[in-house]
Amino acid sequence: MCSLTLAADTRGSVFVATLSILGMIAAWSLLAVIAADPTELPGPWRVLPLAASEIASGELPGHLAVTLRRVALAFVVAMTIGMAIGLLMGRSRTTDRWLDPWLIVFLNLPALVTIVLCYLWIGLNEVAAVTAVAINKIPTVVVTIREGTRALDRQLDDMALVFRMSRSARLRHIILPQLGPYIASAGRSGISLIWKIVLVVEFLGRSDGIGFKIHLYFQLFDVGLVLAYALSFVVVMLAIEGALLRPWEARATKWRRA
Repeated sequence: MCSLTLAADTRGSVFVATLSILGMIAAWSLLAVIAADPTELPGPWRVLPLAASEIASGELPGHLAVTLRRVALAFVVAMTIGMAIGLLMGRSRTTDRWLDPWLIVFLNLPALVTIVLCYLWIGLNEVAAVTAVAINKIPTVVVTIREGTRALDRQLDDMALVFRMSRSARLRHIILPQLGPYIASAGRSGISLIWKIVLVVEFLGRSDGIGFKIHLYFQLFDVGLVLAYALSFVVVMLAIEGALLRPWEARATKWRRA
């Protein structure tokens, strides 16, 4: 019965999401028709052929792959470091008191400042690009995991001590399962933030990627190709959200509905 209800909910969500996307396309088309100059806001009937042409030439897939690689690297780095620090701060009050001011500073540090400083200090290279993106995401992961760690069931910890479970076993069987929803939440919100910052990083200091192409066509005042590259990446990220991140979050929170 629960599986049937879940399947019905999934179909309903897909249906509503599809209608919502069609509504956005309709609104875009209407605004394009109303616009006095079609070069300022080209409609879908202009942007889609441009995107198809860029795909056929190989330009769009190549730059898209570069951007996705940077997103993946920054995501892995940010989640790994952020989870480790968040777990440590959540488990140790002393560590939390010492690191909390640092956390507040990095939470409020503008992404643009971090990007510029990384380029100035490290150079205009891949290491600086990925580092700048990861630094902007790590604090939010830390906050989410720290709050999840504080909410852990202490009785399960006591049980682990009674049965003399090793630290690795305790982490694998007690801590991580309880942190699953928080990790999924941090991951889902993280990917949406990371890809936006990656585009800014590429816009400012890389010679490839979707952000670079947007910068190039911005300089040429070509709104159509700016939209073609931007929307292609949005479509890919929406596909990743629907195919990977939402199922991951649903699986991590399944025990709450059981």
